[in-house]
Amino acid sequence: MTPDRPVTPTVAHGGESPDTGTGTGTDGLDTVILDLGNVLVGWDPDGAFAGLDAHEVAAWKAEVDFAAFNHAQDAGRTWADAVAHLEATRPHLAPLAARYLHRYADTLTGPVPGSAALVDDLLAAGTRVYGLTNWAADTYHHAAEAAPAISRLTDVLVSGREGLAKPDPEIFHLARHRFDVDASRTVFVDDVDANVAGARTAGFHGVLFTGTPALRRALARLGVPGAA
Repeated sequence: MTPDRPVTPTVAHGGESPDTGTGTGTDGLDTVILDLGNVLVGWDPDGAFAGLDAHEVAAWKAEVDFAAFNHAQDAGRTWADAVAHLEATRPHLAPLAARYLHRYADTLTGPVPGSAALVDDLLAAGTRVYGLTNWAADTYHHAAEAAPAISRLTDVLVSGREGLAKPDPEIFHLARHRFDVDASRTVFVDDVDANVAGARTAGFHGVLFTGTPALRRALARLGVPGAA
């Protein structure tokens, strides 16, 4: 998963903010594709470093450029290869990378409040619900353990298994074909601004996630069955 960046709430395709306004329904929307990290399951990378000096951890994250380093795993590099690369090139950085992998389960904080009920309501109303996540292939098995609603999704496309990561438009095209969905009838939800923009370039409706209540309102305004 990729660390969050500050964002401004938006609904792509000319919609209103997920937090304000009445919006306008869109006929025929029948599919929702959800990001996982901090949408369905909480993720805090510092959880792997509990008990360590915060300044030491911050200095490591800055030197290793954690956002870019982690994104390489999201895009297909294994964590084992990442640690081995550091051992060969910057060995002083390798121990905390190895700790992060070993303690990865501690970075997942459980279901995002309200998210499981939303998934169940959408599915019960006949809406197809999929996942599209930036997640390393070799840590993804922790996902449903931390947030069981993930196992109830119709299917999940995991970036690390595909060698593509958001916001690359190609991963959205792959999702469209893999899930056999009509992008014009599909809403993509993510907590990262750039990923919503990437989905928009592939023709999806896009909603920036700022919390489950706001997401429900945004989906209801768009007329998605089960959101209200």
